[in-house]
Amino acid sequence: MGTDGPSEVEEIKRTSRFLRGSIAASLLDPLTGTVPEGDQQLLKFHGVYRQDDRDLRAERQRQKLEPAHGFMVRVRMAGGVVTPEQWLALDRLAEAYGGGSLRLTTRQTVQLHGVLKWRLRETIHDINASLLTTLGACGDVNRNVMVHPNPHASAHAQVYALAAQISERLAPRTTAYHEIWLGEEKVADSRGEVEPLYGETYLPRKFKIAVAVPPSNDVDVFAHDLGFIACVADGELQGFNVAVGGGMGMTYGDLRTLPRLGQVIGFCGPRDAVAVAETVVGIQREYGNRRDRKQARFKYTVADRGLEWLRQELASRLGRELGEPRPFRFTRTGDRYGWIEGADGRWHLTLYIESGRVQDTEGGALRTALREVARLHPGDFRMTPNQNLIVSGIPPQDKPGIETLLRRFGVSEGAPGDLRRNALSCVAFPTCGLAMSEAERYLPHLLEKVQAFLDEAGLADEEISVRMSGCPNGCARPYLGEIGFTGKGPGKYNLYLGAGFAGERLNALYLENVGESEILSALRPMILRFAKDRLPGERFGDFTLRQGYVQPSGSSQDFHRPAVSPAPPD
Repeated sequence: MGTDGPSEVEEIKRTSRFLRGSIAASLLDPLTGTVPEGDQQLLKFHGVYRQDDRDLRAERQRQKLEPAHGFMVRVRMAGGVVTPEQWLALDRLAEAYGGGSLRLTTRQTVQLHGVLKWRLRETIHDINASLLTTLGACGDVNRNVMVHPNPHASAHAQVYALAAQISERLAPRTTAYHEIWLGEEKVADSRGEVEPLYGETYLPRKFKIAVAVPPSNDVDVFAHDLGFIACVADGELQGFNVAVGGGMGMTYGDLRTLPRLGQVIGFCGPRDAVAVAETVVGIQREYGNRRDRKQARFKYTVADRGLEWLRQELASRLGRELGEPRPFRFTRTGDRYGWIEGADGRWHLTLYIESGRVQDTEGGALRTALREVARLHPGDFRMTPNQNLIVSGIPPQDKPGIETLLRRFGVSEGAPGDLRRNALSCVAFPTCGLAMSEAERYLPHLLEKVQAFLDEAGLADEEISVRMSGCPNGCARPYLGEIGFTGKGPGKYNLYLGAGFAGERLNALYLENVGESEILSALRPMILRFAKDRLPGERFGDFTLRQGYVQPSGSSQDFHRPAVSPAPPD
C-alpha cells in the first residue's frame, strides 16, 4: 500500500466480511499447521495468535519441516473474575490442549499456549460452553478491561460492575465468531451486518482500559489508552478521574515511537463512565492513524492533536464537559499476599504465581491444588494485574480445609520474601514470535543473583518493582519497573531505571544491549550505595533519579506527568 493510503492490515479488515476472512476454510486445510497471513490477522480478533515452538525451529528447518506451529488462545474476562466451575473448565482445557499449564497474564486474564490448529474449534467451543469468550481478547478492538481486583476494598463491587459494563458495551458484535467456532447458522449475506461502534475496519490498533482504586495502582492505570481512577469518600464511589493517552509499546530505532503515561483530563460521575469510554473509543476510531500501524495507538492521536482538542471533542460528543479532577494518591502497584478477612467475615487468599504460570512442578503441584480448591470453593477466582491469583469469598468454615489442601500439594500461602514479590515477565521464548530474548524462563535466575546484592546490603526485604519483556512491545509493562528490561537479542537486554514504585513515572534507559555480567556489575554497586545513601523511606527508583543514574526525558516528561500529581510514596 502507498504511504498515503490505509495499511495492508486495514485492507484485510475491510475485505474480511466482519472478521470472517477465509478462517473457516483455513482451519480445515490438512496440509499445514498454520493459516495464511490474512487469517492470522483476523484470528487475533477471535482471541487467537499463531505461534510456533522456537526451541525447535532450527532442527525442523534442518529436516525441511515447517515450524512446530501452535496457537495461543486468550480469554476475555473483565476484571479477571471467574467462577470455580469456569476455573475447572479452563483447567481441563489446559490438560487436553494447552500442554498442562495455564498462564495468567498482566491484563487479568488466562492464556492457553500450544493449541494445535486441529483443536482450536474444540478449545474455543468449550471456553464458550463455560460462559466465557475469546472474542475481543486480541485484535484492533478494546481488549480485556482491567480493574482493581481486591474484594476487601469498599468500592470493589462498584468498580468491577463498571468494568463488566464497559467490556460488554465495547465488545464486537459480528456474528462471524459464532459461525466459525460455535457452529451457528451462517448469515446469508454479511453485507447486511453492522458493527455499530467499530464499523467494518474496527479500530486502527488495539485499545486498553483500566480502572484503579487508590491508593493501589495495581492496574498501572497510566499505562493505558484510557484509565478511570476511582474517587471514594466514606466508602461510597463518587466518580472517576479520567486519564488518557498511555501505552507501553515502542520500536527499537524508530524515534517516533515511545512509551507514554496517560494524563488526567477531568472527572466524571459513576453513571457517565461507560459513555465516556464509548465516546473516547469512537474518537480514536475516527481520528487514529490508519496508514502507519506504528503510529496508530491512541497515545499518538492524543500527542498529535493535543489534550485540549480531546477535551473539546469529548465534550461535544457527550453534550457536557468533564468536571475538574479530584485529588488522589497512589502508594503502590503490587498485590497484598496471604489471607485477608473481608468486612463480611469471608476470607480472601492472594497466592503468588511466578510469572503467572499455573502448572505442576517438582516444587509444588499448583495446578492440581487449585483444581481441588475449585471443587469445594463456593466463591470465585480473581486474576490480578500482577499475574497472581486471589481465591475470594471463602467462608470461615472452609478456610482450614483450603489451608490443608494447599499444604498437601506444596503450595505456599504467603508471599516470597524477595524481589519476586513485585516482578512481572512476559512469555517470550519459546512461543512468542516477537521475542528477541528470554523473559519468563530467565527472570527468576536473574532475580536470584540480584537478590544476593540486596542481602549483602542488608536490604533483604526491600520492595523493588522489576519488569522484564522479551522485546520492546512492553507486555510486562517494563517501562514502569524501577528496574526494567527489554530484550535486544539472545542473552542481551536494555536496562532501564528510575520508574516510580506507584506507577506514576516512567523509567529511562541506563544501559543498552548488555548481558548478565554487565547487568550485575552495574546493579551491585548501585544497590550497595542505595543502602548507604538513601533518604528515609526513599524508594529505589526515586534514589536512582536523585543520584543521577538516569534523567527523565525532557520532551515527553510533561506528557507523562498526570494533571493531578500523585503524592510521593511514604
